[in-house]
Amino acid sequence: MLTTVGTAKGGAARGALLLGPAFVAAIAYVDPGNVAANITAGAKYGYLLIWVLVVANVMAVMIQYQSAKLGLVSGRSLPQVLGERLPRGARLAFWGQAEIVAAATDIAEVIGGAVALHLLFGLPLVFGGVIVGVASLLLLMLQGRRQRRFEAVIMVLLAVIVVGFLAGLVVDPPDGGSILSGLVPRLDGTETVLLAASMLGATVMPHAIYLHSSLVLDRHGASGEAAVDRDRRLRRLVRVTRYDVLIALAVAGTVNIALLVLAAHSLRGREGTDTIEGAHAAVRDSLGPAVAAVFAVGLLASGLASTSVGSYAGASIMAGLLKRRIPRFVRRAVTLIPALIVLGSGVEPTTALVISQVVLSFGIPFALIPLRRYTADRAIMGSYADGAVLRWGSMVAAVVIVVLNVALIGLTLTGAG
Repeated sequence: MLTTVGTAKGGAARGALLLGPAFVAAIAYVDPGNVAANITAGAKYGYLLIWVLVVANVMAVMIQYQSAKLGLVSGRSLPQVLGERLPRGARLAFWGQAEIVAAATDIAEVIGGAVALHLLFGLPLVFGGVIVGVASLLLLMLQGRRQRRFEAVIMVLLAVIVVGFLAGLVVDPPDGGSILSGLVPRLDGTETVLLAASMLGATVMPHAIYLHSSLVLDRHGASGEAAVDRDRRLRRLVRVTRYDVLIALAVAGTVNIALLVLAAHSLRGREGTDTIEGAHAAVRDSLGPAVAAVFAVGLLASGLASTSVGSYAGASIMAGLLKRRIPRFVRRAVTLIPALIVLGSGVEPTTALVISQVVLSFGIPFALIPLRRYTADRAIMGSYADGAVLRWGSMVAAVVIVVLNVALIGLTLTGAG
């Protein structure tokens, strides 16, 4: 009996050591773009759009699991599979749209970190953006052969994010009934469609879809051979990956919902709370300077971690679709430039963040539709091909996202609302 218990504990411990890639991918789901979109939604419309976050998080769990499974089973990342199957012209066009998505991602993440440094230390936004860019490069230096160390640092930053963004709810708890009312699906005019698309883009992020398949390869290695021992190991990795994704995205989903609830409960009706700086000021006035400082530290951790993960994703996209690798410094510098231009142009940072998330939402189908196709293909996945639930679930997710974006374009052009 003791031997059985000890074996079970040992197996659980070994399984826990395999966790980690999903927590890196989950950083993409709690980046500054999420902060901007969720605070704006909560401050303007209260609990109305909580249901969007719940639906988006369910989609995210399914999609990230598919991406990780593709990497584990095929031994190739999603960008690599795309690069092998697309003709040169289509491959370059696909890379172009993916790079636009990567640029939008970096704009959100660098702006968020720069705003946090401004709130904490009064630094100019452009200078803060440069600091965030350099710091993210230093974090990326941990990636590669020291993958677990990189994951450990990212998980520490995730813990800081959780504390930073949940502290306000601990100090001033909201009403449970009001939160439940936000679970009823409904919209209220053009701006709520824009915010819903922004929240969806900030939750189901294209670069995270591309990245997760690379993360599991960098951590666990490829599983190409058909051998009994390797198949046993692969089955275990796929099983552990389910838990990895569920736990990591449960944390990310909780943070996202907490941000919206915080804004709806403590910031609604206050002037300027549709911006991060205004929200920070309102948190300080309502809940005290200590909670406001913790919020800003959480935002800084979010910016630093997410811009590192975004650069990681961009490098994976380029390697798979262009079939070439470039130095991390060059990649970091190129993607940092658009963010610094936005910071220096005088555009309101939160507005830029929300728009960037809408751009991300338009990029989701380009990642999601091929992922769905490949993970259902038995020629690629063998016995690990998606079953009916995943096939139909991912189809519904793709349809919902496309329909939401078409509605966004129509409402915006006609001015309806």
